[in-house]
Amino acid sequence: MKKIGILTSGGDCQGLNPALRGLAKALYERLGDVELYGFADGYRGLIENDCKLMHHDDFSHILTQGGTILGTSRQPFKLMRTAENEPGDKVEAMKRTYREMGLDALAILGGNGTHKTANLLWEEGLNIVTLPKTIDNDLWGTDVTFGFHSALNVATNVIDCIRTTATSHGRIFIVEIMGHKVGWLALYAGLAGGADIILLPEIPYSVEEVAKALKPKTRLGKSARTYSIIAVAEGAMTREYAAMGKKERKKHDAAHPCPSKAYALAEELRKYTQQEIRVCVPGHIQRGGSPVPFDRALSTRLGAAAAELIREEKYGYMVAVRGEAILPVPLGEVAGKLKYVPVDCDAVRCARDIGICLGD
Repeated sequence: MKKIGILTSGGDCQGLNPALRGLAKALYERLGDVELYGFADGYRGLIENDCKLMHHDDFSHILTQGGTILGTSRQPFKLMRTAENEPGDKVEAMKRTYREMGLDALAILGGNGTHKTANLLWEEGLNIVTLPKTIDNDLWGTDVTFGFHSALNVATNVIDCIRTTATSHGRIFIVEIMGHKVGWLALYAGLAGGADIILLPEIPYSVEEVAKALKPKTRLGKSARTYSIIAVAEGAMTREYAAMGKKERKKHDAAHPCPSKAYALAEELRKYTQQEIRVCVPGHIQRGGSPVPFDRALSTRLGAAAAELIREEKYGYMVAVRGEAILPVPLGEVAGKLKYVPVDCDAVRCARDIGICLGD
């Protein structure tokens, strides 16, 4: 009988529960005599040996649920070799839990930080299989991650809703979309929502160029009120800020405190227009709610593919989407890498072709 551990780590997102369900159902179906142990709150549960034996019913009726039934937490990779409030080593604690429980493998669902730790555990001798989760779609090695399309649906709906009040009042609305280091979500939400301006971390912007792009849009004619919608990734930055080093950025941030990049942009744009500017930050709403059908199907496929790797005892891989196929990608190729938006990719070219300003 095989004993398999499962955990979800990092930020939550839509699609985690369907992925757990797909993984579990495939393991029960293909292995038959198997015990699944769910670790609470990600790597914390593995570190502290906080887990429970799962049953078939635990994975029923969760296909449409957001979040994760196992709970999750963030455990920074740089602190994995230290312990909080007590002497020790988190990696050694996780290895000890794995071995004391007699696990045959560990399935890990998570994003970039999660995969760095997963690869470390693989290098330390544990049998690891991972699934790619993140609303940012920034995980190296896969065309798409589960959670992205659901978050895109939420972000696009925010822009759609903002448009009605923007047109009614003739205002400039800045909608801040999640994405600290990459702009996939802002790019696609901006395209899907018909934004006039899209600002991404990969393309440093000029405030002057953004101001020039605030082109009038009328409801009824030349005398009607005008409006503009800006979709900005939370990690977007000006050209000046992008050119700074880490120390310079810290000094700048201390001297110019602001709730977020969207509010900073609003302050700058007020120098160039008399038009009212409003900021909308949907924040963690983008992570919530029920997964869209695409993510339900994708998560289920990835879960089943991960179960097949475990059945074949093929470890040290992340199951990834490549075109229409689900393929294993070595963890060493994934860990520590981000999938940035290429500045010349088709979606960026499309945005430029239809007149969307990217701030450069």
